[in-house]
Amino acid sequence: MTRLQRAGLAPEEGPHALAAVGPGGLRLVALNGQARALGLAVGELLGRVRARIGVPLRVHPAEPEAERDALHRLCRWAMRYAPIVAPFGPAEACHGLAIDIEGASHLHGGEAALLDDLAGRLARSRIPARIALADTMGAAFALARSGRASPALVPPGEHAAHLAPLPVEALRLDAEVAAGLRRLGLRRIADVEALPRSGLARRFGLAPLLRLDQAHGRRAEPLAPLDEARSFSAARGFLDPIGRQSDVIAAARALMEEIAPRLERAGLGACALRLTLHRVDGAVRTLEIGLSRPERGPERIAGLIALRLERLGAGLDAGFGFETVDLAVTSAEPMAAKQASLGGSGAGERVANLADTIAQRIGRRLQRLAPRESHVPERAEGIVSWVAPPLPYPAILPARPLVLFARSEAAQDVFATAPDGPPHRFRWRAREYRVARAEGPERIAPEWWREQAEPRDYYRIECEAGRRLWLYRDGPHGPERPAAWFVHGMFA
Repeated sequence: MTRLQRAGLAPEEGPHALAAVGPGGLRLVALNGQARALGLAVGELLGRVRARIGVPLRVHPAEPEAERDALHRLCRWAMRYAPIVAPFGPAEACHGLAIDIEGASHLHGGEAALLDDLAGRLARSRIPARIALADTMGAAFALARSGRASPALVPPGEHAAHLAPLPVEALRLDAEVAAGLRRLGLRRIADVEALPRSGLARRFGLAPLLRLDQAHGRRAEPLAPLDEARSFSAARGFLDPIGRQSDVIAAARALMEEIAPRLERAGLGACALRLTLHRVDGAVRTLEIGLSRPERGPERIAGLIALRLERLGAGLDAGFGFETVDLAVTSAEPMAAKQASLGGSGAGERVANLADTIAQRIGRRLQRLAPRESHVPERAEGIVSWVAPPLPYPAILPARPLVLFARSEAAQDVFATAPDGPPHRFRWRAREYRVARAEGPERIAPEWWREQAEPRDYYRIECEAGRRLWLYRDGPHGPERPAAWFVHGMFA
């Protein structure tokens, strides 16, 4: 709306709105102050709004490209305060920008003076803004989003106290996730922070944990400057089409040499890349390259692409040749600078290189077992994509069987001398077993946030025939509910 008003396309008097095609028809995507005063909200159907209000509403079509260009012009103007200025993305509804003023605030008389100057210039230009300054981009956005006093200046190290009372919507969560948190009575960021992380991830996914960690500075959130926003890609055309694998590899190496400095300035490394080959006849061949750790070395990337092309062999099918080669970074993560070692690469780096080499040879990413935040045996580990370094296991692990069944198997005809003691005889897989030794019990309670269940009492037993099994009793033994026994695994 500000863009239309500054261009003279929307007079300031009267309610005005922007509309775009959405589910069910035209929906409101932006409103001016007078339209909000009528009780209108972004996302409502235009037809229902017109039927509900009794005053004329001026509706303008949304122009995403024009809005993006206007925001980019504002970002370039904001570079007067600091060189790193990034426009907001979809998570922030693309309505605003972030400025990294670290090391630049003293040039404007300090942080408070910089904020006052920024607010004053925007006000004189008739650009409404809510401004906040904090240690992290997530905290600054949350403070500005909450509608508190603007400009808001949070002293260093105090952002956690200012975040705690803010509504959960300030964490840049999807509307469905925020609504689900509110239905459970979790209305403030402090309420979400107090929950167990494993239960929160199980119920709502990893998004709330990611946004909490970014807001508190526990996870890095590097800004993508305007001139380099999502521009970690390069392309090269050829007057004489290329078809040999060596030419494709050389082109990919040259493209990565062009992309690597941009990644380095942003403090990022590539975790996944896409190589796109455009044939003369219009056919397109795409190769996805996955890495187990952030990387930006042109030689390393070219070597992995060579392995993938070698595996394809004649399947590459260059036809009459490729006239364009594109290389794009599809996933990037923070990559710290490191000192080169005279003794060569470390063990962790050699293992990561081996994993990447094998992945290109077989044509798919590797997987590995990794610990999960759960004390229930069948949920304590899971299969994840191979990453380096691996997720650490706890320093002290309880005794667990070498073979753990995905689903425990019922034990029949269990005989125990004491109702709450270990079994002395039972039948499993159509065979009868007699217990020679038993250790336990180890009580494992269920996860209250997942299901209602009885605690389990686990026993490590050794049968007279020499087999060692892991059994558990599902809940206490009662006169009306006999204890149920299950075999959950086998020791070596």
